[in-house]
Amino acid sequence: MSRFIPTLAALALIATSAAVTAQEQDPASPVFSSQSQGPALGFTLRGGVATAPEYFGADSNEAAPALGFGVNYLRLGGFTFGDPDPLFVPTGFGINGSFRYIGERTAEDSPELAGLNDVDASLELGAGLRYATRDYQVFGNVRYGVVGHEAFVGELGADVFARPTDRLTLRMGPRALFGDSDYASTYFGVTAGEEAASGGAFTEFDAGGGLISTGVQFGAGYRFDNNWGIDAVVSYDKLRGDAADSPITMNDDQVSASIGITRRFTLGF
Repeated sequence: MSRFIPTLAALALIATSAAVTAQEQDPASPVFSSQSQGPALGFTLRGGVATAPEYFGADSNEAAPALGFGVNYLRLGGFTFGDPDPLFVPTGFGINGSFRYIGERTAEDSPELAGLNDVDASLELGAGLRYATRDYQVFGNVRYGVVGHEAFVGELGADVFARPTDRLTLRMGPRALFGDSDYASTYFGVTAGEEAASGGAFTEFDAGGGLISTGVQFGAGYRFDNNWGIDAVVSYDKLRGDAADSPITMNDDQVSASIGITRRFTLGF
């Protein structure tokens, strides 16, 4: 089983933008429509490979499959969200769905962690706000571990966009991740029992919440046609505060990357 792939964990569920988005793009086609035309759904699937640290603070990477899912368009009950046009670029304020999966951390997979308790896999679900133009976007998300760590995390980010051609989009921007004390203690804390079990290899450490990491992300997307494309992401994050000071952390610098094929689907019911 994959131990921990942050890139896989950071698969964003991109919800459609709010009413102001489509109104700015095309006032003649508002995002909310009272005309019932039958339910419809537009979404994008992404499949590829990723490499990332084995766990938070690890000094080595591992590779694993990378999967993603994003909602582009929804028409239901006479209301329409988003736009079915594959060339549509949402602008203005919007609401994002957000999720992240974190694989389990075990001493069996990572022998250097002998003495530490295993950490179960976690699934975080949440939402956030986004403001975008054709040239940049800023966003913030809050998630809760509905399975696993049962803690709150938040992230802030921004991107600038460059479009050398009508098919190629480049993006780059800063990222910051925050976690509450339960989150920090789950992944960076060491109890007295764990110190004893490790024979003193890991000293007792009470990890507090706050800023977990800061970094930058680079991305590129290329459309082969209206349905098929390829997307690549490289992320650099530096652990901060108690996350960096934790005896579990072997390397403050965390690099991950992924590349995948995207396929857009539009279904009518």
